[in-house]
Amino acid sequence: MITYLKKLPRLHIYIVQYVASLLLLQSLLRLVFFFKFAPATNPLPASDIAWAFYLGLKYDLQFALILSLPIFLLGWIPGIHPVFNLAGRRIWAGYIIVTVIALLAFHASNFGYYAYLAQSLDATSLRFLENPLISASMVWQTYPVIWGALIMSAMVWIYYRLLRTANLGIDASKRLQVKWKGKTGIVIVTFFVVLFGLFGKISYYPLRWSDAFFSSTHTFTAYLTSNPVMYFANTLKNSVESYDLEAAKKYYPLMADYLGVDQADPENLNYTRTVTFENSANEPRPNVVIVIIESLAAHKTGLSGNPLNPTPNLDRIAEEGVYFSNHFVPHTGTARSVWALITGLPDIEKNRTSTRNPLIVKQHSIVNDFSGYDRSYFLGGSASWANIRGLLSANIEDLSIYEEGSYESERVDVWGISDLSLFKEANAVLKKKQGPFISIIQTSGNHRPYTIPEDNDGFVLLTENDLAHPISEYGFFHLDELNAYRFMDHSIGRFMEMARKEDYFDNTLFVFFGDHGIVGHTGNHTPISEEQLDISSYRVPLVMYGPRVLKQSGAITTVASEIDILPTIAALTKNSYTNTTLGRDLFDPAFDKMRYAFTISHGSFRTIGLLNDQFFQKIKFDGSDPHLYQLGTETPTRNLMTEKPELNNTMMTLTSAINATVRYLRENNQH
Repeated sequence: MITYLKKLPRLHIYIVQYVASLLLLQSLLRLVFFFKFAPATNPLPASDIAWAFYLGLKYDLQFALILSLPIFLLGWIPGIHPVFNLAGRRIWAGYIIVTVIALLAFHASNFGYYAYLAQSLDATSLRFLENPLISASMVWQTYPVIWGALIMSAMVWIYYRLLRTANLGIDASKRLQVKWKGKTGIVIVTFFVVLFGLFGKISYYPLRWSDAFFSSTHTFTAYLTSNPVMYFANTLKNSVESYDLEAAKKYYPLMADYLGVDQADPENLNYTRTVTFENSANEPRPNVVIVIIESLAAHKTGLSGNPLNPTPNLDRIAEEGVYFSNHFVPHTGTARSVWALITGLPDIEKNRTSTRNPLIVKQHSIVNDFSGYDRSYFLGGSASWANIRGLLSANIEDLSIYEEGSYESERVDVWGISDLSLFKEANAVLKKKQGPFISIIQTSGNHRPYTIPEDNDGFVLLTENDLAHPISEYGFFHLDELNAYRFMDHSIGRFMEMARKEDYFDNTLFVFFGDHGIVGHTGNHTPISEEQLDISSYRVPLVMYGPRVLKQSGAITTVASEIDILPTIAALTKNSYTNTTLGRDLFDPAFDKMRYAFTISHGSFRTIGLLNDQFFQKIKFDGSDPHLYQLGTETPTRNLMTEKPELNNTMMTLTSAINATVRYLRENNQH
């Protein structure tokens, strides 16, 4: 093989060495990724691992060949030849070093992104560039930036020395004397070798990003297989979201019945429902406090039976109030969750969240139907994050926004003041309200870098010696995360203690829920379907507390969705409202026979789904590739669509109907 290579033109030898070095470097990075992130509790079969590395090598070859194309196309020019010309050697050496630095930087970003969200870097990550200072601060406070830069610099230096040594081995003094027939043959063979490498497989269709999703039981294999740079580039290729009017009309009769539309109008697509209440003039209207809790995954709470007892305060509130154990958010992502709460619509925006889309940011919100209510929103950091300010200001009338700069408390990290300080600041404002109010408090402390402030009202940090159980067996990754979770709960407990001392407490409905869950190992105390079907990313507790407002208490297993929260609150507080989107009153028995939660996973490989209390139906965003899974079984990834065709068709039709309706409403629901 070596002897044969020496007979190649010197330019070809130079390129072969460059491509081979890139393949070796990327394979090593994939190997590190595997050992770092492979799920220990749900191990991959050896066959899947082997196939992932095989396909991964082909993706890496595609990328390496793309990077080598400039040398192929320009390197033959005498003035910049990478072997026979001094200027050319310097130019192409510089090009190679720049590409390697960019490659390593991209892989480092992919490592950090996966550690953060358990998914590969895709075009949705560009949203973080809209708040560069916040994003940069979070990275600095969370990741070993300096050590990472030093390691990457060392890798670049080693790579350069090895490649330089290899290039020096190319005998530049011997120019091959090749006849025109030989040159023609070399060009033709080179063309087809490069073309085949770029095409990736013997098929009518080239190797595409979707080939990485070959496993139906292990989503990690797709991330292991994909070339991060190629995957990111593919996610940029998407069209602007729009709606299909014919599809919306097709599914309108089903949706009108599902939503309980007052006056169905298939031609004009009327989704309006008006709910009215008679209120006594002498009875004060209840206040409302909605607390959106960062990353409150259900499996990490004591409510799920987690033996680490991470949320004793929230557990106690749930015992005294109402706890929806089957409550789901439509998607992961905090900004998407705020959108869903305020608008009553799942966020189907592919790359940028809907909060960042100025064309659809104005929506009808039930919050405005709380007539005569003071309205406020509290966030520890800046409301400019993810354009949340735009969403809230555009859709909630007379809203007072409290954010960084509004408080006396000191900022503790990139996310602003601590959760404990946020609750104290909010309580100081709420106790001064004279009339009824509806307030949203959004926490962010349960988040990297997991800061615990020194001023913490007696919070006690756990150590490894305090743990009766290994935290890795019950849904937590490390001790800092567990302590941050416990501090979040501690802050909630202190807030309720403070509120009890104020006049507003007795006539207030408190609503607590998580903005989203977390994928990964859900713990030995949960069904394996929570982890293997990624349901843990959607399942979050919904807890309501208010003895004077609620007429019942205890756990409710009815399937609930985040988009149902505002209609339910309006009904509980007897505020008449007009509903034009998908939310429904969770206590209205008229809907009890059709309780579902719609889900959507974003990125280029988008799927939509529908959950009830026993099954999870999933299809691709375009309506293809249906799967029906049964929850709570020992084989949750088994597709039951052929065994239960009627149920599959019913849920698949409703999933498609909700998706088509959401796509229509987001552009036709301005207040």
